[in-house]
Amino acid sequence: MSITHEQKRLSVKSAAAELAKEDGVSLNQFIAAAVAEKVGTLRTARAFLRQRSRSAKAKDMLKYLRRAPKGAPDAADLLSSSKP
Repeated sequence: MSITHEQKRLSVKSAAAELAKEDGVSLNQFIAAAVAEKVGTLRTARAFLRQRSRSAKAKDMLKYLRRAPKGAPDAADLLSSSKP
């Protein structure tokens, strides 16, 4: 049985409401805090990756790419648009 988008949405909302209640805050406060946390995480990750990319060298990456297995990827690793 497939879960519909509406069922997923309601499931996430229910989980968020339960967590908000456990924290003793309203659902709106919980969602605002969760969004703020996610924004902070993404900004931190973006800054970290930007800083690391400044010192990156193509020859260093090639060393790792050469170690990758030769051959076709497993079916589970294919993107859905490229699966037969």
